[in-house]
Amino acid sequence: MEDQIRRIEESLMSFVPKGNESIETVIKSMEYSLTAGGKRVRPVLVLEFAKLCGGNEEAAMPFACAIEMIHTYSLIHDDLPCMDDDDMRRGKPTNHKVFGEAAAVLGGDGLLTLAFETVLSERAVSLNGTEKCVSAGRLLASCAGAEGMIGGQIIDLESEGKSISVERLRLMDKLKTGALIRCACLLGCISAGADEAQIKAASEYAECIGLAFQIVDDMLDVTSDEATLGKPIGSDEGNNKSTYVSLLGLDRCRELVSELTDEAISALSVFGGDTDFLSSFAKALRDRRS
Repeated sequence: MEDQIRRIEESLMSFVPKGNESIETVIKSMEYSLTAGGKRVRPVLVLEFAKLCGGNEEAAMPFACAIEMIHTYSLIHDDLPCMDDDDMRRGKPTNHKVFGEAAAVLGGDGLLTLAFETVLSERAVSLNGTEKCVSAGRLLASCAGAEGMIGGQIIDLESEGKSISVERLRLMDKLKTGALIRCACLLGCISAGADEAQIKAASEYAECIGLAFQIVDDMLDVTSDEATLGKPIGSDEGNNKSTYVSLLGLDRCRELVSELTDEAISALSVFGGDTDFLSSFAKALRDRRS
């Protein structure tokens, strides 16, 4: 997986504009967050589902890079004073602390638009064909937009300081976190030309690990420490946010994460190929400490 992440990171940088000194500040802002590390969960899922459905890494790589650009832009904006107002991300100062708020906003905007340029690039079209690239771009827009990630973000902001139901919290996370994880799995399927049964199974897997991922996030905000997590802990409580931990308690959260992980692994039975990596991946997300 380390080699795979290295290839993802090399490919990410290959799509970033170079050589234009007049826009140097915004490019540096984009590069700063894009190279700040992270688990690269979403691009790895793109590549693995492409391989599982009979595709290949080279063709799926532009799609993998595009979704990581979307994810990174969302983190830059999430950290802004008008949003979560965080000073640290992945153990480093957040983008706006380094470049200022205006450049951070534009750096995020730059990554958002670069994602679609990447999905529709000559490289992507030559490897996947026009029809698949159009499908990938449409899916990416839907999952990142108002009925996807952005919709989840506004529910999150409007829920601060309020007591909300578990159902409302699940809807928020299905959109804010789950939409891009589902998108990642389906982008791999699109690149490989997967059939309907495979796409349905990939969606089920994604929805389960997406919810488990967010529940673990809520748990780590309570149980981890800043050095391990790379960002301040206790921010959910400090912002008076309803979380799975505050609504259900740690023990029930652990049970749910285990149940969701088992369901995700079960969904992979549709695929005839080797699903060991994706099974282990689901377990690794369940057991992560940062």
